[in-house]
Amino acid sequence: MTLLSYAPSKAGRAAIDSHRVHPEGTILDPNMAQSAPSQSEVARPSATDNLVEIRDVHYSVGKRPIFSGLTMSIPRGRITAVMGPSGTGKTTLLRLMTGQIRPDRGQILFDGVDVSTLSRTELYALRLRMGMLFQNGALLTDMSVFENVAFPLREHTDLPDSLIRNIVLTKLQAVGLRGAATLMPPELSGGMARRVALARAMATDPEILIYDEPFTGLDPISMGMIVRLVRQMNYALGITSIVVSHDVEELAILADTSYIIAGGKVAAAGTFVELKDHGSEIVNQFMHGLADGPVAFHYPAPDYYEQLLADKA
Repeated sequence: MTLLSYAPSKAGRAAIDSHRVHPEGTILDPNMAQSAPSQSEVARPSATDNLVEIRDVHYSVGKRPIFSGLTMSIPRGRITAVMGPSGTGKTTLLRLMTGQIRPDRGQILFDGVDVSTLSRTELYALRLRMGMLFQNGALLTDMSVFENVAFPLREHTDLPDSLIRNIVLTKLQAVGLRGAATLMPPELSGGMARRVALARAMATDPEILIYDEPFTGLDPISMGMIVRLVRQMNYALGITSIVVSHDVEELAILADTSYIIAGGKVAAAGTFVELKDHGSEIVNQFMHGLADGPVAFHYPAPDYYEQLLADKA
């Protein structure tokens, strides 16, 4: 069974959300699963239907401002890329979206709910609707591949072991690693570990999948596999995807909409064709990988020669 043949039922999703999944509401037998429609047949949500909205967000670490009026929208059911030079706050943005930190000012709305106003219980419930692929995979090294994928199900649901087993095997089949279920994380290659982490991220059938630098350290084959999986899940399952990455070429064939963050705000937004021809110097430098431009090579520091002379004195 391929990923495209797995389409969780509404009953299954509702049961997982209520922490009580019933066998009737989940596709367990591959013969029961109906093939998902092709990309061209999928009725995709309107780009104006936003699952996440970030409105005039300000956030600082100490006296250093990270965001100064950041505003952006994440359309439901689409793939949105977030790019920008190193140190512009891309991972910080994901922490704000998931409620790990709160903005100094502004709003982050998830399906119309202001994340920063939620209690801990409400925030945990909201996070069950999210899946996260961490930058380094973040697999639990003392657990097998199977137990890593099963972890969120054991932690957040009351499912019987027999049903957890079927769900885990389905997710591992989707990423091509059902045969690696008994392996331990140290036995996996970088690409395999990333795919296991992806299976774990989608274990609870989230509405949104967040990818933090999913292509880092991968060889071209593994990178191609991850790109294909992201695209297939988005189109076949109707999942909303946010991809944070520096890989311009990969995102060019993956993202529906892209944002470039710089200077605490959105420097540019649009399709890759639009961004390639953007008039902004910093956008042009980033999109074309230019060494010279507004983003300097050196971190701000005192005058080099004056500092050398001062040390000698």
